[in-house]
Amino acid sequence: MSSHPPPEAFSGPTVCVALTGASGIQYGLRLVECLVQADAAVYVLMTKAAKVCMGMDTDIPVPARTRNVEEDFSARYQARPGQLRAFGQEEWTSPIASGSGAPDAMVVCPCTTGTLASLAAGTCNNLLERAADVVLKEGRKLIVMPREMPFSSIHLENMLRLTQAGAVIMPPNPAFYQKPRTVDDIVDFVVARVLDQLNVTQTLMPRWGIDEPNDPS
Repeated sequence: MSSHPPPEAFSGPTVCVALTGASGIQYGLRLVECLVQADAAVYVLMTKAAKVCMGMDTDIPVPARTRNVEEDFSARYQARPGQLRAFGQEEWTSPIASGSGAPDAMVVCPCTTGTLASLAAGTCNNLLERAADVVLKEGRKLIVMPREMPFSSIHLENMLRLTQAGAVIMPPNPAFYQKPRTVDDIVDFVVARVLDQLNVTQTLMPRWGIDEPNDPS
């Protein structure tokens, strides 16, 4: 019997966050933090290349092994016992490998163009690809955040294919009408839009024309 509480023990949704080897891992890390704060059950998948990018893009110590990801992230983001779980790429017995254990949503953030291609082809060569395939086939929300520029026609065709399969393509493109003052403000804008897609209440940024009155001048 598993020592982990079931996802239903938490008031928020169950969300799988996959971190791949593209620059911009700050988006994924901030998303994990916000989901934990929202009392969601969080499953984390982290590729080896993502760890390389984490070491290059941040000053946060890079977890060496999957169990270190779970321990370090849980401590850093003050997760409740069993709220945050991490799985290795070959951990085929994890719940996200099967439709019966599919999360409510999955976010690939950031997403390399190689991962984008694999998801579009449905190759299922590792747990990340299988988890995304499961989310799509079960009719759950898959958010893919490709971090590349410019996009080639191959990239665009893969995005179209995933969109036609039901995925949401969200390149991490921040806006600036909120007058960001720090890099964290820019990250929060993107993460707020993801949380909106997940129907998770967020206060990272105001909604246009709702949270702040329009300036009549």
